[in-house]
Amino acid sequence: MAQDLDPQFFDRADAVIRLANEQLADANRGQVSASSLYAASRFNAWVATSACPTVEDARRSRDEILEYFTRQYRAMLKENLDDYIENFHTYVKPIS
Repeated sequence: MAQDLDPQFFDRADAVIRLANEQLADANRGQVSASSLYAASRFNAWVATSACPTVEDARRSRDEILEYFTRQYRAMLKENLDDYIENFHTYVKPIS
């Protein structure tokens, strides 16, 4: 995946992660996670539908759009889970 990314990909991702970390001051991890997932789905719904010339095209593309974003999220989550599991003692703070 990394070879296809533009140079600012991780800078943008890190900016979103920084914002989520800042939100932990006023909300718990589950709340921040839920809000982040909602924001990503809302933004991606806009990205996908705004690429369609008509509402009929958007309706016809709905299942394909869902499949694409679901597949992408699953691949990214798998990659990050594997990284966190491999580096658990470095990345994860013990629960006190």
